[in-house]
Formats: sequence, C-alpha cells, structure tokens
Amino acid sequence: MAENTAFASSGEDAIARPISLDEEEVQSTTNLSPKEFLEHYEIDRTAEAIRSSGFKRIALQFPDELLHDAVPIFRRLRERLMEGQELYVLADTSYGSCCADEVAAQHAEADSIIHYGHACMSKTYRLPVIYVFGKKSIDLADCVERLVAALKSSSSDLPKAVVLRHDVAYTHQADTIVARLRDALAADGVSVSYTLIPNRLDPTSPTPPNEKPTTTADSNSDTFTSLTTTDDHPILYVGPPSLHLTNLLMTHSSTPVYRYDPAARSAEPDSACTNRMLMRRYAVVQQARDADVFGILVGTLGVASYLPLITHLRTLLAKAHKKSYTISVGKLNPAKLANFMEIECFVLVACPENSLIDAKDFYRPIVTPFELQIALRPEPVWTGEYVLDFDKLLARGAGLDSNANGSGNGNEDADEDEDEDPDRPMFSLVTGTYRHAKRYGDPEDSTAAAVNGSMDVVLRNQDGTVATLKDSAAGAFLQSRTFRGLETRLGMDEPGVLEQGRSGIARGYTDDHRGGG
Repeated sequence: MAENTAFASSGEDAIARPISLDEEEVQSTTNLSPKEFLEHYEIDRTAEAIRSSGFKRIALQFPDELLHDAVPIFRRLRERLMEGQELYVLADTSYGSCCADEVAAQHAEADSIIHYGHACMSKTYRLPVIYVFGKKSIDLADCVERLVAALKSSSSDLPKAVVLRHDVAYTHQADTIVARLRDALAADGVSVSYTLIPNRLDPTSPTPPNEKPTTTADSNSDTFTSLTTTDDHPILYVGPPSLHLTNLLMTHSSTPVYRYDPAARSAEPDSACTNRMLMRRYAVVQQARDADVFGILVGTLGVASYLPLITHLRTLLAKAHKKSYTISVGKLNPAKLANFMEIECFVLVACPENSLIDAKDFYRPIVTPFELQIALRPEPVWTGEYVLDFDKLLARGAGLDSNANGSGNGNEDADEDEDEDPDRPMFSLVTGTYRHAKRYGDPEDSTAAAVNGSMDVVLRNQDGTVATLKDSAAGAFLQSRTFRGLETRLGMDEPGVLEQGRSGIARGYTDDHRGGG
C-alpha cells in the first residue's frame, strides 16, 4: 500500500472505513437452519414467481445488513430456475435501500428486481418488483394483549373502529394478528380494518413529464398501507421505531397511534412527539420562505410520477419568480451539497421514507415538495396536514391551478398578484426583519434592460459566452466572491517552451525521489 503524503492519501481509508449496520438485522439470520433459511427468504415462492413470469435477467437487491446472505440465496435460487434465466446481485443502492434500485438493475439490463429486506412499497416506474420482507419473530399473544390494554387505558370511550398497520417484516403474521384483535375487541363493538401488503408490484403506465396523473385508488403509492376507514380512527402499529413509523406519524398527525415493539415487548401511545416534529418542519418552511434560489434534488429515479413532480416544482418556482436548479447527487451528504453555495434551499424529491431529512449537519435547509408548496404561498397557512405521496401532491397542485384559473375569486386573486408591488418587502420570521426578495425571470425587468441597453452581464465560460446577471444566480454569487478562479491572461504572456511533462499518477509520479527512512 502506498504511503500517505501531504497532498494525497493512499486510499486505504476508503477500503477500511467501517459501515454502520443494524445489528438486529444482521443477527436475525445468522443461526438459521437450512430449512429455516429457505422459509425466511421464501426461496421456493421467489423461484416460482420468476419461472411463471418468464423473467430472463433478474436483479437481486440486498441492503447492507443482508449482504452476507447474498451468495447462499443466489445459489439456492439458481438451482431452481430454468436454463437461460440469469441472476445478478446488486450490492450497493443508488439511493435508499428501501426503494427498488431500477438504475443499478438497468445497468445489468435486468427485466425484474427481487427486493430483500425492508421496503417503502413505492410504486415503481419501469420494472416489476418481487418483495421478500423476511420473517421476524413475534409473540402474538403478548402483542394482542398489550395493544388492547393500551387502547382501553387511553380513554374510557372506545372507538368504533381501529386500523392495523405494521412493519413489512411482520407481514407473515398479519392475518393472525388481525384475527386475534377482532376476537379480543368484538365484545366492545370495535371493528379492525386492515389492508394486506402485497409481495409484488408492477410498474404503472408512464406519465409524460408535462402531464399530471389522475389520482385513483390504484395509483397511489400509499394504497397498500393507507387507511381503509376515516383518519379519525386510532392506528395500532406493530414494529420498532423506524422511518416508516415517522412517515405514518407525520401523515396522520391528528390520529392516535399505539405502537407495539416486539423486541421490547411493550405497547404505548406514540403520538406525543408528532407535534414537536411538525414544529421543526414548520421552522424549515420559514427558512424556505426566505430563499430565492432553490435546488431540486433528485433523490429517486424509480418511484412512479417523479418526473411529473419535478416538472411541477419547476413550474411553481418559476411562477413565484424563484431560480431553480435540478441536481442529481445520489445519496446525500453535507460535503456534496456544500459545492452549491449559491443555492439557498434544497427541495428533495424522494420516496416518503427518505423525504424527511434532518438538516442539522447541512449548510442549507432541505424541504419536501409539500413544504415548498406551503412556503410559496402568500400566507403560509398550515393546518397540520402533511402529504408525501407524489400523486397526491400532483393532485393538490392540479386543484390549486384549477381554482386559480376558475371564475370569480380565482380571477380576482390573479389580478391582485399582477398588481402586487415587486418591491414590497417581506417580513422574515427567521431573522425578525424585513427583506426584499429577488425576482428571477421577471419579463418586465428583461424588457426594461433591453430598452435601457443594460450591460449588466457576466461571463459564463472561457468561450466568451455571457448571460444577464439578473437571471444568473450562480453568476451573481461568483461576482460576490473574492476568489473567482485563475486569470486567463489571454494574449498578455509569451508562450512557453514545449517540454516533456511528468508521467504517472498525482500521488506518485515516476520521477519522484522519496528519501528512504
């Protein structure tokens, strides 16, 4: 291994860096017998689904916690498949491991994906996905007893109905839990609603980027985990704390949630922290209201309707005279986003479980598309409703557009927007002062600049291309920096003598003379 220098490392850190894993997930399959291994990963069901569907190139997607079982699963599946059916292992996801990684699967030209482990159950865009959730153990009697006790202890008046939700790892026991809950609550007149989580999802028909899909019961990515009754009915949740539970609490903030943790063998109300989470998100919305330059982060390339949603966000920002950039950076980290210092706020387009980002370590706030819709309103009224589903967001946007284009109040509001003074200051709840918002893409400013012959331009590249400084957020930010890059000095210096350059790589040229120690 090459030694480290003052200017470059040997690269050993990237190989030796430890990966944080969920030890409970890792240990869940280490002591399984061969028969239990086949049942846990549903090898026979998976092989039958592949054969009956006629798939030829199948991608096996594993999270980091289950990667140690990839080779045994690969071998057992290959023994059960027909000739001409090939398997490929996806060891690293492009975005979150809960989503089907269609990007990596298409690199192998796969026509289907077998997804192992926890899944967010988002509708896919291109490829069919067969899910293998695993089978975590659970004490059924203790689960039902504690959930019923928690429900009865919370109030003297029991609700008429409750809804069962659970982590996908307990899908194999869901029917039994529902049956026992119904038996335990039948004497009190409480019904139990439940929607079975499917083990396969086929892609929806692609929607053109400039069209908004119609929202039906079958098009929502949250269909299989949605409430089958009204949102006023309490939710009984089975599973440990997770992003799925956080998503559930945020999207059903007005609904009581009682959670049973199979590992801790305890049940308790889990809605107390919802108000604190909503308050933190509302603070991020206020930061987004003060931003004039937005970066749309593409956090998924596989969830259905992500392209129409990105187009919708661009349209919203353009109507609000905000500057927007679309960026695809893969998995987020502060170092990546710190390269875009001219961007004042980021909007993350990702699956529901990966949309809520705690931006404490980031230099700029990160909001969801729903939070952006609230931030761009003249008066950010928030009733506590929270939407993360793509199709629901597009349906809301279509409803707002139809109201704005309708007769009566819609036209009056449009006239008020046209007559609004662009120089009117806005009050910031973050700084406690008034601020003047920048307006990008304003046709009046462009016309005035053309009439007055404004020379307010900025150099975009070394080819001499220029852009107006008014609509170039990056150019304006560059002009405010003290260091703007190396000077070109074209035609100012005599050309140097052509010499043989150095060969090798930057951390170890062939003519380096390292002293022996």
